[in-house]
Amino acid sequence: MEKEPKRSEIKREDKWDLESMYSSIDDWNKDYEKVMSMEQKGKSFKGHLLDSGKKLYEYLTYVDEMDQILEDLIIYASMKSDEDTTNTEYIALKGKVENLEVRLAEEFSFVTPELLKTDYETIEKFYEECPELLEYEFDLKDIFRFKKHTLSEEEERLLSSLSNDLDYSNKTASIIRNSDLKFGNIRDENGKEIELTNNNYSVFMESPNREVRKEAFKEMYKCYGQFKNTLATTYAGEVDANIHLSKIHNFESARQRALFHNNIDLRVYDNLINTVNEHLDTLYKYYDLKKEVLGLDELHLYDIYTNLVKEDNKKYSFEEAKELVLNALNVLGEDYIANIKKAFDENWIDKYPNVGKRGGAYSWGTYRSKPFVLLNYQGRLDDVSTVAHELGHSMHSYYSKKNNPYHSYNYRIFVAEVASTVNEMLLYKYMLKNSKSKHEKLIILNNLMELFKGTIYRQTMFAEFERDIYDKVEHGEVITYDLLCDYYYELNKKYFGKNVVVDEEIKYEWERIPHFYMNFYVYQYATGLSAASAIVSDILDNREKAKENYLKFLTLGGSMYPIDELKVAGIDMNKKEVIEKAIKMFDEIIDEFKEVYNS
Repeated sequence: MEKEPKRSEIKREDKWDLESMYSSIDDWNKDYEKVMSMEQKGKSFKGHLLDSGKKLYEYLTYVDEMDQILEDLIIYASMKSDEDTTNTEYIALKGKVENLEVRLAEEFSFVTPELLKTDYETIEKFYEECPELLEYEFDLKDIFRFKKHTLSEEEERLLSSLSNDLDYSNKTASIIRNSDLKFGNIRDENGKEIELTNNNYSVFMESPNREVRKEAFKEMYKCYGQFKNTLATTYAGEVDANIHLSKIHNFESARQRALFHNNIDLRVYDNLINTVNEHLDTLYKYYDLKKEVLGLDELHLYDIYTNLVKEDNKKYSFEEAKELVLNALNVLGEDYIANIKKAFDENWIDKYPNVGKRGGAYSWGTYRSKPFVLLNYQGRLDDVSTVAHELGHSMHSYYSKKNNPYHSYNYRIFVAEVASTVNEMLLYKYMLKNSKSKHEKLIILNNLMELFKGTIYRQTMFAEFERDIYDKVEHGEVITYDLLCDYYYELNKKYFGKNVVVDEEIKYEWERIPHFYMNFYVYQYATGLSAASAIVSDILDNREKAKENYLKFLTLGGSMYPIDELKVAGIDMNKKEVIEKAIKMFDEIIDEFKEVYNS
């Protein structure tokens, strides 16, 4: 087995150019000291924000300047630490600036309560007095949107001081799942006894050996079943805390409070669930295909994650990946391609694994830096897809920074996965069209089917579970393990259909889903893929202005609410047609797999 190189052994051209941010730690420390010195003047604005429009504008621009430097400090230290997590020098830098960030957040917590002491009419008068303030109009309107949901400064400070306490249910559940639970040992494909863990469970569930899958499934949920009372209690604590916070802040429900931050109407959430429920037949069609290809008399839940096609050993060099990505994304036009070439030519990308490097992949940067990409490229098809995916994030950031001032360049999480998924799907579509290999096509189609099954349907099932449990509690029901287990089991029966054996053990699966402690987060995975699917369909079908509208969407940053940004791209998440277009694409991929498989 080839050893990973040390960081010092990686070629310069294969590393990201963080020196373009700071050439030395001394330069970093100079900016750190600068922020420290700026802190005092920033605090001097307390009690004076409403003195005049000019004073408010002076504060906002001053804090923008300070925040830009702070952002550089945080992200540089984090990325340097990720290069080599054994390097204690950068771990110390990261901890140092994170402490500063926490202190600054507390010091400047006065801003929103102070502004909300007045009415928005005062701010409108400020615009007349100081027209430059109009640059912040969207941000200020967004602050005043929270007026009726914001308590006094002292009350907000008190609640803020309880934030760690209110998170104990999540922390406790995480410790139980990841540290305390012991799932025992199972035998792998070679008969070797291996400890079953939360981390390797998914590997066993993809095993081509059915007995391995079955044993992993049975042992995992046998253990979770023994902790159903404890984890029902932690989840009840999470639900109760969010419901109480929603009441304290004058929201009608915990779900409304969670979606309010991105200004998402509850109808978007319900539209997703209702539309997916109307098209469960496509999911059933996929499971029928899986049962047929695997040659099984009965398809059990421990069969659903195994691949329909054996992975091959084909490797793609990074140059081949680059060529594939550029060719696939050429449909987005000359400007997009010219800018994405900068990623390859100007050292945005940290390409390969090295000793101590953080695993996985991400795109990250600051307003003043390049939109960097961390990879651990090893030449698999999934790695090629990751290049396209992360560059989608980077291009979204690139266009957002290029077209917006600092305070409105950051796009919100609701749209964060759209650009990345558009790139990923365009790559797969291009490879399917141009590949001469039947096996490669089947692997791609298998990956796409898994993407739609896991993101559109599974995440929507999670979203439905979360919505309905909160609704039951808000209408007086008490969370018990029976309530959670019974309802989760019924949902699984609905989503898997009559042709899949819904093994009883699945009723405990809710216990191992960390996203249920993320307060109505998971639905965004499904809406994001749905939006991306519709965008890709429109672009490849040459729908009028589809490409132009999408590129315009990439420039919006955080200058609009995410629902309105997607409308610029021609996507209305209030309409079922967007979800249906994604499901139609899933259905067509199933048919294409059948056709290629039988050819």
